[in-house]
Amino acid sequence: MSHLDPERLALVAVGEAPTDAETAHLATCDVCSLELAEFEHTVAVGRSTVSLGELETPPERVWDRILDEVRSQPEVAASRIPADAPVVSPPAAPENQPEPRRKPRRGRMLFALAASIAVVLAIAGVWNLVRTTQPVEIASATLDAFPAHPGAAGTARVTELSDGERTLTVSLDDVDESDGFREVWLITADASDLVSLGELDGKKGTFVVPADVDLRDYVLVDVSQEPLDGNPAHSGDSIVRGQLDFS
Repeated sequence: MSHLDPERLALVAVGEAPTDAETAHLATCDVCSLELAEFEHTVAVGRSTVSLGELETPPERVWDRILDEVRSQPEVAASRIPADAPVVSPPAAPENQPEPRRKPRRGRMLFALAASIAVVLAIAGVWNLVRTTQPVEIASATLDAFPAHPGAAGTARVTELSDGERTLTVSLDDVDESDGFREVWLITADASDLVSLGELDGKKGTFVVPADVDLRDYVLVDVSQEPLDGNPAHSGDSIVRGQLDFS
């Protein structure tokens, strides 16, 4: 009985679907079934050795890389055989002798498969780690001027880090140089409650959003003009305001 090529078994082990003929052969051939199980074990071990926590599913190109690595394994180079080596004919096999279990390239294929999986999973882990540590924008707003400040305009952007911390970055373009200072607020949609994030020093500032503030409730970003009177309440003199639009 002929057997499946080890390279095909390696590809099946990493997820490539077998053909109908290969499936039928595996159902009746103990040798190939055992070899496939060994490949699958190698794949499982390779996957379990990367301790990077819960990883997101990597792009399709990651598994394409595994398949490319497996397919790129060269055959035994003919150049390794000396040119003057004598040609020896193999002895004739006795009749009715059971076919020996084949071992061509299997050890090399197992090693190559494990190495490919380790390398590619490491790449996938680094890709996931870099991706998740980058700030992600989750909401933004255009800040429109109030009638008392017709020349003002602004923007607001909320970003979230991998540890869950959220920041609000506010940019303000305002030609009014009134006395006092500007303060950034988060206000509920019905204006029944508000939270101060701090003083806006200059035209741009970044503020940490308190962990207990639900931005789905506090959807309005407001920048106010505040007098130097020691009163922590909102002055009622809003320069710009806008509603957050979630990504």
